Amino acid sequence: MAAGGGSPSIVEFFGGEDGYRCGYCRSDTGNLSHGMWAHSMTVQDYQDLIDRGWRRSGKYVYKPIMNQTCCPQYTIRCQALHFQASKSHKKVLKKMLKFLSKGDVSKVASEEEPMDSHIEDAVACDFPYKSESQVSQSELTPLGVDHTESVQNEDKDSGETKEEVNVQKVESDSLQICAAKDTPVPGEPSHSAKVVHAPPKPGKGADLSKPLCRKAKDIRKERKLQKLLQNQKCTLEGSQLPGGDQAFLLQNSKPKTNQPKTIEDFVLESLPDDARHKLEFTRFLCDSPLEAEHAPNGPECGYGSFHQQYWLDGKIIAVGVIDILPYCVSSVYLYYDPDFSFLSLGVYSALREIAFTRQLHEKAPDLCFYYMGFYIHSCPKMRYKGQYRPSDLLCPETYVWMPIEQCLPLLENSKYSRFNQDGKAVDEGRLKELGRVRVLHKRTVMPYSVYKKRRKGPSDEANVQQYASLVGQTCSERMLLFRS
Repeated sequence: MAAGGGSPSIVEFFGGEDGYRCGYCRSDTGNLSHGMWAHSMTVQDYQDLIDRGWRRSGKYVYKPIMNQTCCPQYTIRCQALHFQASKSHKKVLKKMLKFLSKGDVSKVASEEEPMDSHIEDAVACDFPYKSESQVSQSELTPLGVDHTESVQNEDKDSGETKEEVNVQKVESDSLQICAAKDTPVPGEPSHSAKVVHAPPKPGKGADLSKPLCRKAKDIRKERKLQKLLQNQKCTLEGSQLPGGDQAFLLQNSKPKTNQPKTIEDFVLESLPDDARHKLEFTRFLCDSPLEAEHAPNGPECGYGSFHQQYWLDGKIIAVGVIDILPYCVSSVYLYYDPDFSFLSLGVYSALREIAFTRQLHEKAPDLCFYYMGFYIHSCPKMRYKGQYRPSDLLCPETYVWMPIEQCLPLLENSKYSRFNQDGKAVDEGRLKELGRVRVLHKRTVMPYSVYKKRRKGPSDEANVQQYASLVGQTCSERMLLFRS
């Protein structure tokens, strides 16, 4: 998808020299990241930025300094088209179906599948820059950027922005942000729930001299087909069936192994008429720096930021915030009502979002990935994102995607690692020409080479060089870097 023809991205860049509190290891000053404030941003620019390790929290866009920060955060994506639900994922889906159809609340299942927010990365960080932007509206108006609302301050002690947390349209006072960061990894039973299976006692257990047990329905099906084959044979009085029909009957006389259910089989399954509960979904655009766009070959809902509401019997129980981008659905936040944590809504919503990604792919062929934020191997409670397979991690030096199976052994040896083992490989999108960086200065767009000559006062070349190196040559030529 080409960059949209609307308003350009406008950003302010900040350094990342000072450390701040880490929500993962609790270090007071160990978390290091670069940041910038996005007054507006195209979906293509944000797609390219997250493919270089950036991530947004509201209108603040940040990139961990990977080789220095206490807990390196690696961008992770799931290959949605090839995703296979694990046993623990299917347990969550079955638990939801059981609850909706019968009202069953399984305490044991709730303990085995603990609620864990699947993308609450930003909540665990205290960003170094929280103040309102100093850019006046008069600086931005000539470019046709519609900023009818002033940029809101972000809460000092949380990673969420107020415009994301205060979901006024959902009309639910009970809805809260719940990020169960201290729960075990989803799918891993608690110690109290583990069952140890003892070996069979002498004289008990399977008899290896007998054939394996088979399902009764398979046996019945085979008998029925054998009878059909025999009847066909008798009817034709010994004449041969056409080759195709004979092959068909012989093929179907063999019991077929059950095909594994997909997530769509679960989430789209029809409930009985007497189902105890009804779960509905709504989706609408929400406030974010991303400019909403529509394209002929894009999804019907368009690109941009959306709230996905989960309504249970007319009551909203969860809201997922997602960004629909040219190549992916990117999860931003999950809000949920803690009264329904027994449904493992974090896992359930992630699975639904993967299914939604597949649905969007049918209309937008390039859109085939599900981005889950950051994978943090040094924090065991954040490793659960690696259970959504197949998935890839982004190399922090060359910005190429590597299968997570190849990355995990490297992360076991060192919390920071270059995943691309080709020593000659370089960042193909690296900065090559600083002079081509686009700058917004005194209501005028100009290349940095021109701005540099007009600028008065001390040189800011080192700061602009750092910014352009981090966003890459392509984005630095498309986005506008505000300079006062």
